[in-house]
Amino acid sequence: MTMDLKLINDNGKPAATHTASDALFGREYNEPLIHQVITAFQANARQGTRAQKGRGDINKSHKKPWRQKGTGRARAGQANSPLWRGGGKIFPSSPDENFSHKLNRKMYRAGVASILSQLVREGRLSVIDQLAVDSPKTKQFAQKMKGYGFDGTVLVVTDKLDDNIYLGSRNLPNVLVLETREVDPVTLVRFQHVLLTKAAVAQFEEILG
Repeated sequence: MTMDLKLINDNGKPAATHTASDALFGREYNEPLIHQVITAFQANARQGTRAQKGRGDINKSHKKPWRQKGTGRARAGQANSPLWRGGGKIFPSSPDENFSHKLNRKMYRAGVASILSQLVREGRLSVIDQLAVDSPKTKQFAQKMKGYGFDGTVLVVTDKLDDNIYLGSRNLPNVLVLETREVDPVTLVRFQHVLLTKAAVAQFEEILG
């Protein structure tokens, strides 16, 4: 089955419609699945570089600070006790800690399709014929994006990123241009508007279909 996506011209006006896969852009909203996909993606991007010192890593004397009884103070065995200031942590973080989440490929594809479908329902996803500029000038690319009439942040997805588009867009704080293979779930939900080229729609259908 197919559905029609909003196709806009260079002035941001609806020009026609573009036929796309209903399984990719017409899927029901599945909030638990989207949450799981985004959480797993962020967790898999974490690097276990944090580390804390345990009791055995603290370089302090192992001598008993004072005798067991008769001093009026609490019992103490070593100065590297986690209860003392400067002592080791009880359960220290290790750089070998694994934060990755297992996510099936079918679940990932269904989650991304659910995000794209929700963007269509909310009117935040638009399609253009192609994206091209004559020179690698930020001013020229900014004028082109302004002509589309978007307010807020914009994610532009194209099938192939050439030098003119890359150099012209990299200094715009509210615009991010990516190739289809670089798009991830977090980026899709982070931007207020998503702009796809026809070729990018075809690639999404090939990758996620």
